[in-house]
Amino acid sequence: MSDADLRLWDRMQELLRSEHPEICRQWFEEIEPLGVSGGTCHLRTQSRIHRDYLRRQCAGPYADAARAASGQLLSVMFLGPNEEIPPSDGVLARSTTEAATNGAVPDTVTLDPDNAFSSFVTGPGNRYAHAAAQAVAEKPGDSYNPLFIHGGFGLGKTHLLQAIGLRVREIWPDVVIQYFSCESFVTQFTEAIRAGQMSEFRHWFRDADIHVIDDIHFLADKEGSQEEFFHTFNALYQDGKQIVLSSDGPPENIPDLEERLVSRFKWGLVTEIEPPDYETRVAIVKSKATMRGIEMPADVANFVAARFENSIRELEGALTKLQIHTQVKKTRIDLALAKEALGEQPRIPTGGPTFQVIADAVTDFYSVRLIDLQSRKRQRSIALPRQVCMYLARRHTRHSLEEIGGFFGGRDHTTVMHAVKTVEAKCSSDNDFSLIVTNLEDQLADPAA
Repeated sequence: MSDADLRLWDRMQELLRSEHPEICRQWFEEIEPLGVSGGTCHLRTQSRIHRDYLRRQCAGPYADAARAASGQLLSVMFLGPNEEIPPSDGVLARSTTEAATNGAVPDTVTLDPDNAFSSFVTGPGNRYAHAAAQAVAEKPGDSYNPLFIHGGFGLGKTHLLQAIGLRVREIWPDVVIQYFSCESFVTQFTEAIRAGQMSEFRHWFRDADIHVIDDIHFLADKEGSQEEFFHTFNALYQDGKQIVLSSDGPPENIPDLEERLVSRFKWGLVTEIEPPDYETRVAIVKSKATMRGIEMPADVANFVAARFENSIRELEGALTKLQIHTQVKKTRIDLALAKEALGEQPRIPTGGPTFQVIADAVTDFYSVRLIDLQSRKRQRSIALPRQVCMYLARRHTRHSLEEIGGFFGGRDHTTVMHAVKTVEAKCSSDNDFSLIVTNLEDQLADPAA
């Protein structure tokens, strides 16, 4: 490789760190530049999983960096450890988007190398789920089948599900892993019925060795999909194939889920992930900072952990903000910069209500369940309490609209804004409703009342 190629690679790395800090990882330094040929910058990765992840998640930023660094219209190709640079005969364009599997079976989802077991920080709230996931990955279909992991938004369920896939792929490269969301199952089931392709649909979902299904609570209220999933579950279980499920709540709390499915989901192990305590959050901040190649002083890690209490995704968002500020300010991270980037005061004042406190007050008054508020149900008996929760969270916490929407079912900021306006309008026109909201606010101000 020429000196010009090495200079190009160094410049690309600089641009990625400055323009796309959110995607940069420490293992990017292990990528081997192979030089430029045929208008393409070729980069070799340490494993097929790393290659596939870069192809699917980072192709755009890398191509932008190559073009900016060279001043030419370069493309970027990621190669696995044993792949050769293909000839420039038309195969090149295809191979930038199609993973060459070298005989191994392709995954149905992008497995993120960040989500290995080694990078999962354990604490009192997730220790059992972590141990169960490791056991399943080591002996699929033997230890716990099915494994049902439940917990709130952004607490690490997806990390554990991906860690299982990564470990299985490491031990048994040819094992077929089906990793998909429940929403995908429902969508493809509906499309298969419409197209008259149910036989193909069933083969696609049942022929794999390990099945990892995220957000199984999406089956709520979908009778036809529940019927099909029931038969799919039975076929997989009888064949000894490992099933891993995740949900916002335990099986019995999924609204309108058939009892026979609830029973089957409990055949193996049901385990919960709870919000991390302060010490665990500090460890998470340090671990994720190391993964991104960020020098994280202890006092800054402590500040971030105290500042964000509700989810790991908030901690990741804080790290991204710090990265961006360091690039803009051209300085290293310290406590002063962290306070400037994230705010001096915690989002939730000491003694003030948390999302959970607000949800408890509202669900108790309206006799509904939190999992219903976080579901996609739209009937008035659920929608109104959900809107009240969003209104109270907006008034009595410092959480952003996005964070409020995320806690109450992954909704966007416009939904929260609509909820606030709806509650305000109803308070103005309905005295009884206004009194209810006032009483709830009094309860939040004095929980002992």
